[in-house]
Amino acid sequence: MARHAVLAGVGGYLPKLIVTNDDLARSLDTSDEWIRERTGIRQRHVASAEETAAMMGAAAARAALRQAGAGPDEVDAIILATSTPDQAFPATAVRVQAALGVTNGFAFDIAAACSGFIYALSVADGMIRAGQASGVLVIGAEVYSRILDWQDRTTCVLFGDGAGAVFLHAAEGAPTAATACVLSTHLHADGRHGDILYVDGAVGLRERPGTLVMNGSAVFRHAVVNLAGAVEEALAANHLERTAIDWLVPHQANRRIIDAMGKKLGLAPERVVVTIDRHANTSAASIPLALAEAVGDGRIRPGHLVLMEALGGGLTWGSALVRM
Repeated sequence: MARHAVLAGVGGYLPKLIVTNDDLARSLDTSDEWIRERTGIRQRHVASAEETAAMMGAAAARAALRQAGAGPDEVDAIILATSTPDQAFPATAVRVQAALGVTNGFAFDIAAACSGFIYALSVADGMIRAGQASGVLVIGAEVYSRILDWQDRTTCVLFGDGAGAVFLHAAEGAPTAATACVLSTHLHADGRHGDILYVDGAVGLRERPGTLVMNGSAVFRHAVVNLAGAVEEALAANHLERTAIDWLVPHQANRRIIDAMGKKLGLAPERVVVTIDRHANTSAASIPLALAEAVGDGRIRPGHLVLMEALGGGLTWGSALVRM
């Protein structure tokens, strides 16, 4: 019998410390106005030593399970997207598995930079459809503050830390147009552009943690073109017009990119979930964090059609359509 994945719960975690643009301007040649005009960011959360990727991922996962009314015994897979694992190995997902008291199934990490959550969601959806799993936690957890050059104003002002999670469970039967489920996911990569956004070291190793390097203008150009293509691909695959979309939940990389995608879809600004002003770019955590906020405050409700899209280093990019 056919199976489909239902998004049953969402959750998020943000570090307690908030660093504003004015805080950064005390040690950098920058200003609140300069940062806000170019990015839309006014503050970001920065993790303490205790707020690791695993700790934050577990906190977000607990919130997602709580909303879904599910317990650890209903989780048989954990897929965690991160570019900033706590260790080279074991996988951060395994640390989360232990923290949650999950003793069933399997857990592993996915590295696809800012597209990581879309990639992880696609893998989870495929596993549920194939019968390999019935309850899957999909998590994005990032501690970018530990791979930034805090003297480089072109990069350190852009990123923040945090974690977001969703819990998917299997439902039997072929979904209809109105069924709550993951409708489709669409993944892409082009390694020819790997040098415009990368980390110049081994993440997770204290001896050489590496720092983020980015050609911002090149990333911006690719984002505009590739994200537009991924959005159209998702709509075409489901025989939908742009007017069918209730919400756009984009990767929170740059306010100008977010606004451009909203306009392309013909969505009013209030139908685009924006958290970049308060969270900055939390990479793989940005989409589930934004989703958790919009579900939590009642904007996104059951029956709404949600489009998600992201682009990250690799280059990687993708989109997903979910009926809540």
